[in-house]
Amino acid sequence: MQKYNWNYPTTMWVGENRINDVASACKNLNIKKPLLVTDNGLAQSVIVKNTLSILKEGGIIAALYSNVVGNPTGTNVNEGADYYKKNNCDGVIAFGGGSGLDVGKAVAFMSGQNLPIWDFEDVGDNWTKANSDKIAPIIAVPTTAGTGSETGRASVILNEETGVKNIIFHPKFLPSIVILDPILTVGLPAKMTAATGMDALAHNLEAYCAPGYHPMADGIALEGMRLIDKWLLEAVSNGSNIEARMNMLTAASMGSTAFQKGLGAIHSLSHPVNALNNIHHGLSNAIFMPYVLTFNKDVIENKIIKICDYLELKDRSFDGFVNWVLDLRKKLDMPHKLSEVIDEKDFDIDRLSKMALADPSTGGNPKKLTEDDMRIMYQNSMTGELFK
Repeated sequence: MQKYNWNYPTTMWVGENRINDVASACKNLNIKKPLLVTDNGLAQSVIVKNTLSILKEGGIIAALYSNVVGNPTGTNVNEGADYYKKNNCDGVIAFGGGSGLDVGKAVAFMSGQNLPIWDFEDVGDNWTKANSDKIAPIIAVPTTAGTGSETGRASVILNEETGVKNIIFHPKFLPSIVILDPILTVGLPAKMTAATGMDALAHNLEAYCAPGYHPMADGIALEGMRLIDKWLLEAVSNGSNIEARMNMLTAASMGSTAFQKGLGAIHSLSHPVNALNNIHHGLSNAIFMPYVLTFNKDVIENKIIKICDYLELKDRSFDGFVNWVLDLRKKLDMPHKLSEVIDEKDFDIDRLSKMALADPSTGGNPKKLTEDDMRIMYQNSMTGELFK
């Protein structure tokens, strides 16, 4: 029998206004001077200003690094790590969406390393090169319900020199304490709520369809999809619904927990267009989802029918599930074709197909993939034609 490694999340403080406990989280981890890492937009927001005030009232003065961009770069991480050391920080509060969380985790990691960040790409046992004792403690505070980076052991960082998004991995990337507070997501615009929600769906869906033996991840992924089915549309149409926001935050964390089992071609196709065309990751995942599903049909049909049963869909068939995805995207006012967000002249299919095949997510796809397969899926996503 093949051997597997199963890992599960960390301490999670969940509920309305749990951000009020952020100073307690620092004290719990013996963090006296944290660096709060976020993007510039959030740095100007009420929720970040309130968080800094809560920390100050608790006797903790935090430094702030907010140069994070939407598709975070190695420069963001290096700048953040330098700022961390310059301010004599002793821990990181990673605050925001996937970009803020990924950079925050990577800053905590790189603050104690001498090798370049790219030496720790998630290939083989690269992570063992790190000095584990020098990795700073991390508190993660997500403000979107999508990436689930708060329960992940990796960060996705763009290498500006190569134009490739690299997955940087280490077990200690996993935050020590996660604060899931739905109040922090209430102000998220409807379009971003929709895109991040589809990202969470892609994580749960691809994890469930990935080959390998991990029934616990399968169970989490199924329930994550049920929560998304029940609450995503409500969170988008009524952003002040705290129950909907809480359930979507939970589903996002569940997706990241489940995809330790693997991802697949939805992510393989997404990462290159995120890097080269600056398309939002959740949006690209939503676009690619039905093309990858129909491409993989012959090996995932039985699994998809089980999802239909669990979601209690009216049409409990493979086509019924694909139609559910298409209908959900339509209700969320999301594009069906990649050509709706990328101009043909900016679409380098040869380069994209090579990058997609080399993406670490490719290995988790239910069907073995070739560069031609990637090209065909890209072409279909541009024309809007699903596989028959």
